[in-house]
This record gives sequence, C-alpha cells and structure tokens, in this order.
Amino acid sequence: MSSTGNSKNQIRLPIILAIAISAGIWIGATFAEPENNQNDLRAALYKMQEIMTYINRDYVDSVDSGELVEYGITKILENLDPHSSYIPPRDAELAQSQLDGEFDGIGVEFGIIRDTIYVVAPLTGGPSEALGIQSGDQIINVDGEKVAGVGVTNRDVFDKLRGPKGSVVTVDIKRKNQKDLITYDITRDKIPQYSINATYMVNDEIGYIKVTRFGANTYEEFKESLTELKNKGMSKLIIDLQGNPGGYMGAAINMADELLGDRALIVSQEGKVQQYSQKAYAFRPGMFEDGSVIVLVNEGSASASEILAGAVQDNDRGLIVGRRSFGKGLVQLPIDLSDGAELRLTIARYYTPSGRSIQKPYGDDYEAYERDWLERYEHGEFFSADSIQFNDSLKYETKKGRTVYGGGGIMPDYFVPLDTTNASAYVTRLFNSSASREYILDFVNENKDDFASMSMLDYYEDYEVSDAMLNDLVKVGEKNSVEFDEADFTKSKDYLKVLMKAHLGRQLYDDSAFYKVVNDINEVYLQALNLFDEANRIAMAEDLSTEDID
Repeated sequence: MSSTGNSKNQIRLPIILAIAISAGIWIGATFAEPENNQNDLRAALYKMQEIMTYINRDYVDSVDSGELVEYGITKILENLDPHSSYIPPRDAELAQSQLDGEFDGIGVEFGIIRDTIYVVAPLTGGPSEALGIQSGDQIINVDGEKVAGVGVTNRDVFDKLRGPKGSVVTVDIKRKNQKDLITYDITRDKIPQYSINATYMVNDEIGYIKVTRFGANTYEEFKESLTELKNKGMSKLIIDLQGNPGGYMGAAINMADELLGDRALIVSQEGKVQQYSQKAYAFRPGMFEDGSVIVLVNEGSASASEILAGAVQDNDRGLIVGRRSFGKGLVQLPIDLSDGAELRLTIARYYTPSGRSIQKPYGDDYEAYERDWLERYEHGEFFSADSIQFNDSLKYETKKGRTVYGGGGIMPDYFVPLDTTNASAYVTRLFNSSASREYILDFVNENKDDFASMSMLDYYEDYEVSDAMLNDLVKVGEKNSVEFDEADFTKSKDYLKVLMKAHLGRQLYDDSAFYKVVNDINEVYLQALNLFDEANRIAMAEDLSTEDID
C-alpha cells in the first residue's frame, strides 16, 4: 500500500481499512450521536443490566452470567444482518490468523487420520523442515502429553502447536520403519501463509493465477505472480476466484488497480457514518492494464472476490466466466473487545462501478439465507442460465453500455454449467475421508526416489495413475470404513485418476501442480481458454450498448 501522503491515496484509505467479508484492522473512532439516540441506548443497557442482576441474584438455579451474555450478543446480531458476527475470545485469534500474512508456529500442514495427527508436509522455510520432520510422520506426544488416540481435534492441534515466536515445544514423532519415537525440540517461528496457491503458464501466452482468499499479503503475492508470468511471456491472464470466500477489501481494490487504468472507479461504499462512505479509484500505473483478462467465478466466490470481478466487468476490462457468484455486498469492520473477543459489525454496503449492489436479499430467516446455495442447485441454476431471473428494476449498464444486474451476485458474461458427469458419491466419500490422504502419504514415502529427477512439467505431461494404484486406494478406503461401490467406481474411474494425480502432485511439488492437473477437468477453466478473443473484443470495443448479458 502506498503512502497516505499522496492525495490520490487519501480517498482510498478508509475503504481499504474496512473488509468485505471476515477480517481487518479496527480504526478507533467515536461518533457524535443525537441525544435522543443516546438516551434510548442508555435505557436499553440499563434494562439489560437489571435483568442480569435479577437472574444472577434470584434465579432458582446457578447460571453462568458470561455464557448468558454471549448468547444474548449472538441473538442481538442475528437481528441485524447475516454477516455481523461475534467471535468469542478463544476463537478470535485463530479466526484472525486465517487472513493474516503469517502466524507463529512449528510450520507443518497436518491432518488427523484415525485419531492421530499426521504431518502432511513440513512448510518450506519453517522450523519443522529445518529439523528434518517429514511427510507421514505421526505426532504422538506434545510436551509430554499424549495426543494420539484421545480424540484430538483441529482446534486442539492449533492450541498445542501454535505459540509465540521463540518459544519451544517438544514433540515425539513416530516414523514409518523406525521402532522408537523421535523427539524434537521445535523453536516456533513466523510461518508465512499464502493466499495465491497456484501460478503457472498454461501455454506460451496464457498465465494462470489461483487466488483462494484475500489476505494481508495477497496483493504482494499477486504482484509477484504477475511479474513471474510476464517474465515468461504472458499476454493473456486467467484469475481464478472460484470458491474464494473473500477477505480484505483492500487486497481486492489493489489487485483491480493493477488491471485498470484511467482513474477507473473500482468500488464505492455507503454507510450511516460519513467516514465509511467512500469511493476507490485506480490511480497507479498498473502491471497488466493492456493484456486480455478472464476472471473465473462460481457460487462460492464471495465478497472481495465479487469486488474484483465487478470492477473488471463494469469497466469492460475483460470477461467473467463461470456461474453466478454468492452475492455478498456488505462490509464488516472488526472491533477488538476488551476481553479479547471480536465484533465484526456491518458498517456499509458496497457498490460495483455501475452502481449496483450485488447483496442477495435477506430477512429474518437466517436458515433460508444459508439455504440459498442449495435452492439454487435444486432450482437448476447451476446447470442452466435460463433458470436465473433478474429484476428489471435492478438493471445497470457497464462503462461501455452492456447490461448487468444487481440484487444477487455477479452474473458471468459467459455461463458454464456445473459438470457432474464423472463425479460420484463413492469418490466423494473417499476424498472426504482420511483414505486418500493416508494412501498418498504412504505412496510418496515409499516411491519418493522415483520422482527425484522428474520436473513438475514432466509429471504433468507424462505421469499416469495406474489401475493398481486405484485398487490400493480402494483397500485403504475399506480400512477407513468407506464401503466399495463398484458401479460408482467404474463410472468415475477416469475422474478418480485425475484427482489422484492432482493430490499426488501437490504432495510431490506444490499447489501449482495440483491445479495444473485438476484444471484439466475444470469446465469453467477449459471454456475460458477458448474465450480470450471475446475478452479482448470487450476490452477494445468503444461501445457495447446493444449487448445484454448472456
């Protein structure tokens, strides 16, 4: 982020400090409220204090006053909107760390398989890698306390293995083919978290960037990815936001700024408090203002994802491909409370450059709001664009005159139906269980030397998952209570091989290997590869006012 001393930056600062879905930085502020509002607030607080006093003193049974208050806070927020939320002290730090650029810990990706913590991979540059901890290692004890076979949870693992930089944790590791436990004293350190999981060249012209969330370092990672791809000759770019739930609003704004020029409007927001009513414009020379751009979205793309997609679409900068996005147009401000809890309060609505709010309707029925995804599926929206109805009163125009709609997500310029042809319930059960992860960890440990001299590109182009490997996976699945289904297995065999190869590639190389392989069965991605002429036509056209959204 550039210095706030620049006058052009000053118009962008408040909106960057807010967030679009889940985390951010509290800006301390007090606001003058009319006296009658203050009186109403004081009366309401006094009534709550009266009730709690009577309950604590006179109620027939003992109660936990703190628990009652936290329950009451949750119920109060449910009467506001679906995205204002309260995070108790125990969970606040962990929730924040999901979007921070780094956290303090031992540096491992882990999984819990048959009630045992397995090291999926030591993180590059972390203390566990430096000490020689390996994929497939099982963590049996932490600081002398047994953690295997005792019902350990993901939360337990975070509590025991994360800690301040410089602190030491002792773990006892069980390693395959070694009789005795291996003890490591691990000095915790800063562990980087990455929100761009894949960067690679599809061919000599097309670059691909997979963004899984908008975190504290996403913008810097995006610039690094752009630099890497441009140095390899990229002239066309795919930004994959499928399944991206959002995050820091500022990251989305800064990324859009690298694609847009001419002081283009990126997003605006309006709140009750004037401080939160702002507009953000492109102001710097962007790293990729001229090449063709396609953005991939689906029903899991929300909030900050929709800000970026909306900026590209409304400025006619490129093409949006996929399915209608989630539809979240509210901005939350995280407020640190005195006891370590966090309040994430909706303080504004945001609008795409054409002026549309993409927030889907919500009322008092939170369950109905959460069921929207399922109702879209059952209604057939994932399979046919014709099933999607738009309200003509929410019709807007892009910069060059194309028709777009508000009121419920970003509708792509090019719709791609969900492909369920090769999927099956059996394959889903295999990959939702521990079976696939356990098999892949063992396979890598037993065959690592076979891949030592194989580049990721050679792996992608030449390596094939054998029938024998699938049969071994089935056996591991049965051991993990995944009953074999021959009909589903036969139907999904080729699909299963691609999934196996993708997950194996991730273990052998990195996430780029995973996405490069799995994108071969990603219909949204495959369609996008054929649409760059259309993306370029939209970007280069002077007037598109005769066109409607597909």
